Amino acid sequence: MKTADVAKRTKYKGFRSFEYLEAGTDYREFKLAKELGRVPSRKVEVSDAQEERVQRVLDANLAVSLHDHCFVVPEDFGDLAEYRRQGRDFTGYAGMAISRLDAVFDCLMDGTATITSKAGWKWDDIVYDLGMRLSDIAHQDFIVRGETLDDVRRAKENGQIAFIASLEAATAIENEVDRLDILYGLGIRSSGIAYSEANTLGSGLRETRDGGLTEFGRQAVRRMNKLGIAIDISHSGDQTSLDTIATSEKPIFITHAGARALWNTKRMKPDEVLKAMADKGGVIGIEAAPHTTLTKKHPKHSIESYMEHFEYCADLVGIDHVAFGPDTLFGDHVGLHHYFAKQLSIGAASRGMQYEEVEFVDGIENPAEAFPNIVRWMVKHDYSDGDIAKAIGGNVMRVLEEAWFR
Repeated sequence: MKTADVAKRTKYKGFRSFEYLEAGTDYREFKLAKELGRVPSRKVEVSDAQEERVQRVLDANLAVSLHDHCFVVPEDFGDLAEYRRQGRDFTGYAGMAISRLDAVFDCLMDGTATITSKAGWKWDDIVYDLGMRLSDIAHQDFIVRGETLDDVRRAKENGQIAFIASLEAATAIENEVDRLDILYGLGIRSSGIAYSEANTLGSGLRETRDGGLTEFGRQAVRRMNKLGIAIDISHSGDQTSLDTIATSEKPIFITHAGARALWNTKRMKPDEVLKAMADKGGVIGIEAAPHTTLTKKHPKHSIESYMEHFEYCADLVGIDHVAFGPDTLFGDHVGLHHYFAKQLSIGAASRGMQYEEVEFVDGIENPAEAFPNIVRWMVKHDYSDGDIAKAIGGNVMRVLEEAWFR
């Protein structure tokens, strides 16, 4: 895309994170990874006519990522511990400016927000992480806070991106249900139930025995329904997922996962959970974090294996219940997984399956390239404009019409 085209479509003026502060005085500066061109990830090949259609579809319809982390990691992972400890994540504004996204559910650093703890998920760290990020966002006008449906629609109209602050688990609320109200007041609009370890709400992916949603978990689900916090079961165990769907009065999200029928790991969702989610009106966002959405047909992770999961889920539950939650970031995502293997359920994501490790997911490596390549792939495979519009944002907005407070 030409720079002139970006200028027409976005309000981005070149802002860099924390430029209103003095590096070296107000904070320690780290050399960060390149936002664009870091690796030779390929653009999906389409004809000129198809590319024109891709851009028309993106111009005319809302593009909403159901799950991403739009920050930039250090170039040298030897710096990561100190970078994380100061809690000052740099948003990839330049990369987001060419992403064609209108809104993104950003899950911050969640369990890797290790400011006071090596294990993550502490209340103080979550609030610190959220506040620091929103402070940076408040100092520019390209990325704006997305807390209502009107915020998302207005961002589209104004050439901005709505930043929807989210959490992958509600672990930090401990046994205090009122903390959900506090998180809502601070801007959180989506939360998972559990991540790796079981918490006071239910079981996560690491557990060998899933006890399902606890009574406190049911109380928390009901409170999220009342507040207008969308519920996510991406990292919840199977029984906890089913219990959450049954307990919630509102449709729920699986913001970033795939089909276990294609890749038999706990990180993927079984058909039973996918069907229950869809029967309640919910939506699954297809996951692209390295070494997740693989398939036997495509054991090397790329946009082809990713889209195979999309097509399987669309065939199983219908196009109205499928979206995209790529779970990308700016920098070495594989390196981040290695560094935080314990916190990020890496064992659960791959246990029992053999695959070729990749350095990056070709075609869907970072937030800048994900949605344009997804739409190119769908255009190339003869999806209608209507079905593309549903998958890239329409389905998510339909769920939010019910799940969010208005």
